[in-house]
Amino acid sequence: MITIAEAQHIILSAIHPLGGEELPLLSALGHIAYEDVISPWDIPTVDLSAMDGYTFAALAAGPLSVCDVIHAGSSRGETVPAGCAVKIMTGAPIPPGCDTVVPVEDVHVAGDRITLRSEVRQGDHIRRRGEDVTAGAHVIPVGALLRPQEIGMLSSLGRTSVQVYRKTRCGVLSTGDELLQPGSIPQPGKIINSNSFSIAAQLLDAGAEPVMLGIARDDREETRRKIAEGLQADILITTGGVSVGDKDFVREALLDLGGEIRFWKVAMKPGKPVAFAIVQGKPVFALPGNPVAAMVAFEQFVRPALLKMMGHTRLFRPVVRGTLTESVKNKGGRPHLVRVAVQLADGRYLATPTGNQSSARLTSLTSGNGLVKLPPEAVCTFGEEVEVQLLDRYFELGAGSHEAD
Repeated sequence: MITIAEAQHIILSAIHPLGGEELPLLSALGHIAYEDVISPWDIPTVDLSAMDGYTFAALAAGPLSVCDVIHAGSSRGETVPAGCAVKIMTGAPIPPGCDTVVPVEDVHVAGDRITLRSEVRQGDHIRRRGEDVTAGAHVIPVGALLRPQEIGMLSSLGRTSVQVYRKTRCGVLSTGDELLQPGSIPQPGKIINSNSFSIAAQLLDAGAEPVMLGIARDDREETRRKIAEGLQADILITTGGVSVGDKDFVREALLDLGGEIRFWKVAMKPGKPVAFAIVQGKPVFALPGNPVAAMVAFEQFVRPALLKMMGHTRLFRPVVRGTLTESVKNKGGRPHLVRVAVQLADGRYLATPTGNQSSARLTSLTSGNGLVKLPPEAVCTFGEEVEVQLLDRYFELGAGSHEAD
């Protein structure tokens, strides 16, 4: 068996970014920029007032006559005479002959004349042309994540669409005679197929597009046919049928289709029976059938590959230092990825194991949001600091993430 790090290296060495596509701005949110975005103009395009107030030449002395009003969206092309001021609203262009703005609360108004309540400096309360962005500036580079602020910037540049890395289309296939689709009534010897939906949700969470392929029964020919169908997508993910049972046909089906298996089995718990192959030029991830093992293996191997395909450079979940709230033990000879609930309290992360760590117990994940990797035969005690891989991008919204009282 190879290590988790070795498996990640093998996968990422075989994965290459996909091409680009043009998307409308709102559809591009969360994608990676496939083009350098260059500003066609200055932002602001002219000097603007930063306040509701009065604008005039700073060298003017004594009371000023108010000769005009400029609202946002309008402008004045005529030069303002010396000794005069213009009432101006926030965001309105500074007219010729003016170089300073004083807020409305800092003037005394008497009819059509104003008197300054205090000294002003030339240039006060003016947003200068190009102070945010200058024409020709590289505003968003290739490889940048398009967040809401980048979408706003693109719209301010007059863009309605942008070139982004293409979203990865991922075939999702579960295997096993024991599986029933959601909506079915459980029967003796049968279980509901949760894997396809948890994996599809993980794909969506990573920004990829799942292609649901249903269930392949425990038959070598059907498994081969379903996998061939899944190769129409950019990558394929299977769950179950990858171990050494009499009816585990995924490995044989991959070989039947000319696949090259790069590894099979990783030294980890849960998730040992995991395989990675290249079949007809497409990456294939064969994950375990146990629900927790499948999801944990996805986090370690599939998600980083997806992110690389979609142009990301930060491929792995964040890792923080957390303090254990109870002792944990690994009695086995493989690293154990222990599911924990992470809480931020008094400026530090607390990590609490989620109880029974069976790879079939999905509640060990639903009640947690992180993983702690315990070395073989290791014991970590109460109060010990450990590294915690945060699984949940909604961490700050979770009930356990707020500062403790």
